Amino acid sequence: MIEFDWDAENILHIALHNVTPDEVEYALTHPTVDFGYQEGYDEDRFAEAGATATGRILEIITTPRGLKTRVVTAYEADPSVIKAYYQQMRRFL
Repeated sequence: MIEFDWDAENILHIALHNVTPDEVEYALTHPTVDFGYQEGYDEDRFAEAGATATGRILEIITTPRGLKTRVVTAYEADPSVIKAYYQQMRRFL
């Protein structure tokens, strides 16, 4: 089970992208597509795409914080990420 690290800063940041913590948590606790490690930051950052309960595909950037997962940002995925997400998900069906 994933334990998330939420605070006012990251909740407000994803809200600017019209995303809620519940949507992110749902997406990350269901099958996701790994888009790899993000270079150029002072911390490890990982990109994934996942679906919300309503089927919206989000791109989600996370970083480990101890035993928790901190959401750096989350936003509606662009068409190329959505396409890649569905292509990968078809492989699991």
